[in-house]
Amino acid sequence: MQKLLKFLKPYKLELILGPILKLLEAVFELLVPKVMANIIDYGIARQDTGYIARMCGLIIVLGICGMCFALTCQYLAARCAFRYGADLRSALYQHINRLSCTELDRLGTSTLINRITNDVTASQTGVNMFIRLASRAPFLIIGAIVMVFLKNSQIALIFVFVALLVGLLLYFVMRRTIPLYSENQKKLDQIARHTGENLDGVRVIRAFCRQKQEVRKFSDECADLEQRMLAVGKISAILNPVTFAVINLGIVAVLWFGGVQVNAGGLSQGDLTAFTNYMTQILLAMIALANLIVVLTKAQASSLRVAEVLETQPTMQDGSEDVKPEAIAIEFQHVSFQYENAGACALTDIDFKLRQGQTLGIIGGTGAGKSTLAGLICRDYDATTGEIRIFGKNIREYQLKSLHHAIGCVPQKAVLFTGSIADNLKWADADLTESGMQKALEIAQASEFVNALPQGTATHLVQGGRNLSGGQKQRLTIARALAGNPEILILDDSTSALDYATDARLRTALREAYPDMTKIMISQRATSLMYADLILVLEDGHCVGMGTHEALLESCEVYQEIYNSQMQNNNCIL
Repeated sequence: MQKLLKFLKPYKLELILGPILKLLEAVFELLVPKVMANIIDYGIARQDTGYIARMCGLIIVLGICGMCFALTCQYLAARCAFRYGADLRSALYQHINRLSCTELDRLGTSTLINRITNDVTASQTGVNMFIRLASRAPFLIIGAIVMVFLKNSQIALIFVFVALLVGLLLYFVMRRTIPLYSENQKKLDQIARHTGENLDGVRVIRAFCRQKQEVRKFSDECADLEQRMLAVGKISAILNPVTFAVINLGIVAVLWFGGVQVNAGGLSQGDLTAFTNYMTQILLAMIALANLIVVLTKAQASSLRVAEVLETQPTMQDGSEDVKPEAIAIEFQHVSFQYENAGACALTDIDFKLRQGQTLGIIGGTGAGKSTLAGLICRDYDATTGEIRIFGKNIREYQLKSLHHAIGCVPQKAVLFTGSIADNLKWADADLTESGMQKALEIAQASEFVNALPQGTATHLVQGGRNLSGGQKQRLTIARALAGNPEILILDDSTSALDYATDARLRTALREAYPDMTKIMISQRATSLMYADLILVLEDGHCVGMGTHEALLESCEVYQEIYNSQMQNNNCIL
């Protein structure tokens, strides 16, 4: 929670002035019952219409002044809360982008989305309500008790007893509901995760006719959340009726004991009326405080969740060196890697060396560790043991920005963003010219279909590029990587949606256009890697073969099986 207080520092004026204005409003509100008492005791008792008119005018003035103070406080509270929310949301987003893949995997996408939206909004609402009500409600309660004490200490004890009783009720509710609200937010994370998975995998769900099962599963999760929310609501619902009951019983007690004293001459009718009004003010203040407690309880639970993310420090430390190409482009020295909380290593004792301008092919079965190896070169993760050297230096010594600029990575799943094709290509180079775009598109074998579009590179892409085919998306992601002229290009099975002829043209174009670029090609097709300078054959995270295509056909059984099975399948198709 301390970590969130710094986001309120720029708004000290609003935080100080807002409660002061609310206190002034409360002062004017506390004066009204006193003025009414004077009207009854002096104006009505003496039938002094002039005095009554003046006091009624004073009540109107007090009301107008109180309203002005209240409106100004509302404005300051809203300005502080919304700016605080914007700053917190921006800082949280920036912090998430600084986290390594290890922390992102641990936290999960759904909970991060929920925290940056719902939790920040709840925290923002808590700040707003705190400025508006946190000072006013307690001051009204204490002020009303003090005003009564000045007139009659015996009746004031009734006010003290009522305030303590309601205070204990608020403490009980707050203590019970804070953990429940936190659990409800976690349940919302699960629902968000399930929703995201279903939207991403809608085609798979329909292909397996799983719509009813997924709808039922989602409904069960929503019903579970409903029951949890009802449980919290039932506890919170105690506040208003019990508070009303206690305060009304307090009013009855005031009228009872006050009426006795009025009959005995120890208390005026105006003072009794004022006491009743003060008790009503306490009632309204307690109701406002009860609602404030509910809001602040949610805000505290949400703020703790936001602070948890902000307190999560990235395990990957940035280096200070800039990437400078040298003869040895990539070197793995007995590298092993294990994902967090995984039972076994994803990669074990990987050792190879690749010179600048050479092409490395990586092949293996599903789950062999091919994409993991590519992720280590991009430094998505740090190796558990061993050392990775890029251009002669430990990869940890480089600035991440410089490293990512030097490495162009095309992921296994083609990822495009909402905007034009040109906007997506400029991710690699913000100053990319039209000729640069055309060059990248031509090498990626994408220029033909892009130029055939009515708007060309200005064509708008919907979310995820879903208005393109799989092969078109893959070629655009390759063009985006090439647009930055990287020193190292990683193609992580990013030609799987291309036909053999297009794949061959792409490899030829890369070889001719970028002879000095170091290329890493991950593929399930042995034919795509035949002309690589070095091929790694992975199986269950181990390197079971390394060498050229010809050498592996003679020495590596796994590679022989892959190659022969693919050749047989091709012959069968032919």
